[in-house]
Amino acid sequence: MRLDIEKVRLSSQDIKRIYFEAFPKNERMPFFLMVLMSKLWNTQFWGFYDRDIPCGFAYFAVNRKLLFLMFLAVDESLRREGYGSAILKEIRNRYPEKKLIVSIEPCEDTSPDTEIRKRRKAFYGRNGYSETDFQIKLSGVVQDVLIANGEFRKTSFYCFLSFTVTARFGQEYGRKILLNSKCLDNELIEGNEI
Repeated sequence: MRLDIEKVRLSSQDIKRIYFEAFPKNERMPFFLMVLMSKLWNTQFWGFYDRDIPCGFAYFAVNRKLLFLMFLAVDESLRREGYGSAILKEIRNRYPEKKLIVSIEPCEDTSPDTEIRKRRKAFYGRNGYSETDFQIKLSGVVQDVLIANGEFRKTSFYCFLSFTVTARFGQEYGRKILLNSKCLDNELIEGNEI
């Protein structure tokens, strides 16, 4: 499978539709802000196309050592056809030296969408991601942190968040994300503000 990559623009309505269908409102960033922030050196917002058919997107931030994949989605009608794995493979091929980090909702039996969460976790596992036994809380949602391509170090991850979130989201929105983020072991973020 060969996918074409295009930078997402405000006019990328198919990608916007996929984004809005894949993520609940409380977990979404404003689409225009994602497009705006992707113009910075450390943020990418890529749309993936199979010929001219929009199949998905990836939104991520990078620094010298880490890549944090914040949003990944495949068009609902194209799921389970290998597009998600192809997108992850493309990112890995373009950033082979980076540790790749993603956060997902934990697979708790009390969640109404437990099966979806288990499938998501298995998907990342099949694509080389492993558990870190570390959780963060982003926008009020607890997330398990997974990593591929290296060993997870929470201090490096927090430094990454501290230095890239404000640059990526701007002073006001970046501060809001960090203030609403918390390492659940309370070791790192509590009391820290940019």
